[in-house]
Amino acid sequence: MMSTLEQKLRNFIDWCENGTDPRSKDWPLIQTPWVTYGAVVAYLIIVWQGPKFMAKRKPFDLRQFMILYNAFLVVLSAYMFQLFLRSAWPRPGFSWACAKMDYSDDPSAVMLAKACWWFFFSKLIEFMDTFIFILRKKNNQISFLHVYHHTTMPMLWWIGVKWVPGGQAFFSAMINCFVHTVMYGYYLLAAMGPRVQPFLWWKKYITSLQLAQFVIVMIQTILSLYIDCGYPRIVLYALAVYMVSHIILFGNFFNKTYRQPRTKAAASKEVNGQTNEVSNGYVLRKRQHTRLDS
Repeated sequence: MMSTLEQKLRNFIDWCENGTDPRSKDWPLIQTPWVTYGAVVAYLIIVWQGPKFMAKRKPFDLRQFMILYNAFLVVLSAYMFQLFLRSAWPRPGFSWACAKMDYSDDPSAVMLAKACWWFFFSKLIEFMDTFIFILRKKNNQISFLHVYHHTTMPMLWWIGVKWVPGGQAFFSAMINCFVHTVMYGYYLLAAMGPRVQPFLWWKKYITSLQLAQFVIVMIQTILSLYIDCGYPRIVLYALAVYMVSHIILFGNFFNKTYRQPRTKAAASKEVNGQTNEVSNGYVLRKRQHTRLDS
């Protein structure tokens, strides 16, 4: 038993040392982890110190910047989505149920690897989401879920682009790009001001779409583990655990943001209705009593 575990550990170490993708190893930001992981540390420091820096300052008016920023991310997300889609379909021998890693120079395989790099890079750009909250003093929106998602994605995807930029990695990234196209489209409209507010009733459905995304990716990952097409299983296990964490966190967010307020509002309405009924009854009795006295 011990020798088997030891052998698996050695095989994993050998894979880490020798299994990097030769196509991506010299791409920007991929040569060394220190730039990406250093950026994550800097991000966390800004999240920690930023609100303190802004505490005695007026919030910035970033409306014009937010319009440009969100429009850029809509275009970038849509661009990445079509890259992932074109690299995976239609493609002979490429399975959406379980796609093995292809390290060849096949044009579709290279396109998929480049799409993975763009996806990784976009997660560094999305640090700006948090910086906008800080500068606008919207600190209530900097939740644990928000910071957890924004710190883990670039770190995990650096690993993905370094070792496995392709194969089964396409599915979760492609779905996420679609969701982000919708999400940043909403943020773009919201940044345009009060005149479009009546058309933003669909905000809660974005969270539902995000939750659906994690459930779909979770199911597809379990299917890939069952089929076992040769894609590194440890990556799939890690993805499954990561999806579980997001389902829990986003589910909790959805419950607190949409279900609990509705329940409280219904309870409040019922209590207010009973109070009004009692109050109206008291007024009616008082009027009746007054009329009798007269």
